[in-house]
Amino acid sequence: MAKEVETFIKLQIKGGAANPSPPVGPALGSKGVNIMEFCKQFNARTQEKIGKVLPVVITVYRDKSFEFVIKTPPAAVQLMDAAKVPKGSPEPNRKKVGNVSWDQIKTIAEDKMADMNCFTVAPAMRMIAGTARSIGVTVEGQFPDNN
Repeated sequence: MAKEVETFIKLQIKGGAANPSPPVGPALGSKGVNIMEFCKQFNARTQEKIGKVLPVVITVYRDKSFEFVIKTPPAAVQLMDAAKVPKGSPEPNRKKVGNVSWDQIKTIAEDKMADMNCFTVAPAMRMIAGTARSIGVTVEGQFPDNN
């Protein structure tokens, strides 16, 4: 028989760095989840992604057991890494902070395909380019047409 789901918790945690301090502790503690067990499991599963911000969706069941799914890093974080900038622009329409190429956009789009609502790479590339525009990163060149 399937377990009955009580709630979902969405957090963004750096890989290999989950600990009981906020935001992890209060979010899980209020739902009755074993915080240290989650931290141990999360850190073990994210050893190869240390330091990267990773979204995680935690499913909490009625018996206080849990399971979680680790998603790919946010597009904005990947774009800032590709452009080698520490943060986005405070005025993205006026002040540009970096540049990325369409090849870098394609790499990010292929990585994020599992978490996006696109069926092919071209629309995913356009979505990533829109994210780049919104954080003040310029995409160099023309969109590669694959007609």
